[in-house]
Amino acid sequence: MTLNSTIEAVTDRIIQRSRHTRARYLSRMAQAAEEGPRRGHLTCGNQAHAYAAMGADKDALVAEKMPNLGIVTSYNDMLSAHQPFEKYPQFIKGVARKNGATAQVAGGVPAMCDGVTQGQVGMELSLFSRDVIALSAGVALSHNTFDAAVYLGVCDKIVPGLVIAAATFGYLPGIFIPAGPMTSGIPNDEKTNVRKAFAKGECDRATLMKAEMASYHGPGTCTFYGTANSNQMLMEFMGLHLPGASFVNPGTELRDALTGHATKRALEITKLGNQYTPVCDVLDERTFVNGLVGLMATGGSTNLVIHIIAMARAAGVLLDLQDLSDLSDATPLMARVYPNGLADVNHFHAAGGLGYMIGELLSAGLLHPNTKTVYGNGLKDYHAEPHVKDGEVTWGKGATNSENEKILRPAKDPFQKAGGLKQLQGNLGRGVIKVSAVDPDRHIIEAPARVFSGQAEVKAAWRAHKLDRDCVIVVRFQGPKANGMPELHGLTPTLSVLQDRGFNVALVTDGRMSGASGKVPAAIHVAPEALDGGLIAKIQDGDMIRVDAVNGTLDVLTEGVAERDAATPDLSDNGHGIGRELFEVFRQSVGRADDGAGVVV
Repeated sequence: MTLNSTIEAVTDRIIQRSRHTRARYLSRMAQAAEEGPRRGHLTCGNQAHAYAAMGADKDALVAEKMPNLGIVTSYNDMLSAHQPFEKYPQFIKGVARKNGATAQVAGGVPAMCDGVTQGQVGMELSLFSRDVIALSAGVALSHNTFDAAVYLGVCDKIVPGLVIAAATFGYLPGIFIPAGPMTSGIPNDEKTNVRKAFAKGECDRATLMKAEMASYHGPGTCTFYGTANSNQMLMEFMGLHLPGASFVNPGTELRDALTGHATKRALEITKLGNQYTPVCDVLDERTFVNGLVGLMATGGSTNLVIHIIAMARAAGVLLDLQDLSDLSDATPLMARVYPNGLADVNHFHAAGGLGYMIGELLSAGLLHPNTKTVYGNGLKDYHAEPHVKDGEVTWGKGATNSENEKILRPAKDPFQKAGGLKQLQGNLGRGVIKVSAVDPDRHIIEAPARVFSGQAEVKAAWRAHKLDRDCVIVVRFQGPKANGMPELHGLTPTLSVLQDRGFNVALVTDGRMSGASGKVPAAIHVAPEALDGGLIAKIQDGDMIRVDAVNGTLDVLTEGVAERDAATPDLSDNGHGIGRELFEVFRQSVGRADDGAGVVV
């Protein structure tokens, strides 16, 4: 199938824009690779320290004839998605030994849960945790004793941070090993209705708690299609997972078999063999385009807009919001998974899942088929279905038909002809909007502004019935420089209720919404942010705001706004409490949201 002209043009544009940064990056990776196996550069004393606790594996490590895998793990048992990783290191070490190789836990990285910190002070550390994870993985791999790495991570900032580290150590081969989603709980629409009822005071907290616990109920990723599961999709579309690995439930025979096969594959692609596949070769411009197409086709998380820009920069690839918007226009929306529908990721996987989507998108010329992957022969091999027999994985042909077209549709007959994300640009700056779950009648909202400096203020005004009107809720001083850019997920039920009452409502913010942002039009990630000279700092109540997802514009229509003095925020409490003191240097040095909001890249 001939490559779609828009996919080709955007890819060529990215290659041209990135030619200098990518060339410098690849030159550094080539120089590092030429130095040979990393252990060969350690002194005897260095090696003795590294192998002191390795028991029977010491001789193999010293001999340097077989690979040594570095395991970078984000295990903790507070995150349901990461709890299964507890036993992975021992399992991986056992597989390595059976294949004559060795493996060591290189180090751990932090993994915080946005579900726990939503609406709490800790959320102000969430975005920055991505950079901390990259730094932590860098420390883990700096011991220079590994021939390849396996990365254990799933959730929101963890996978992007690990990808940034994997790209930085791009001369090393690396495979990402997921844990899979938890089994399905109560239906997502039932959970949503309880949340809205609680927001309206129609049910008590005990009822809300019962619904939440029935939804988030066991080991594995939360089953809605938020940032965590968007990460898993991305790793598969970008060829860093094994085919079909993303959405296999924890604790199953197939899950264990995929983990074992990923370990063996990591051993096969080191520089000690003849299938050397460093991460720097996997993460090229075409791979990032494939990832973006996957994001658009599935209606994925808005958080990935920030993260994929930062991940790409770590590999010398320069992405722009216009690239994302153009790719979205060319990509059909093929999936309806909550919050874009009622199904969860288990239902999506059963309907055909990522293998079906990749096959369809390849046939439509919307993906680059010959990118390098950790599996071997290009993305075309990812239209496959893994099966297990006698503890080993084999791959058969992937689904060629959707098993449920209410969840998953073919590329030629999609839910929408264009993908789920749009760039917005106007006198208020640049931002993005997720439209995959927004009714087309609400793609353009023009209404007076109601201005706030935090989501608590919005909720207070709503409880006082001061928002029962058409309005654009402007929530500013929520950008990375101001307070770390916390998600404003707590506004979703409030704004949904206003919309359900018949009001034309939109949100404009320099902050983030949740990866589960849904049916209320929300212009988010507005840059420059209010604390960095953005016009959003000069908006006043009553100014007319136009959010236009059809034409991709974001403007204040009231004259004279630019001549006003900017509002002065009270940020006196932003620098202390729950560890915020430790992140002052991050707030001072972080980049703009449309550049990936990075500290380390």
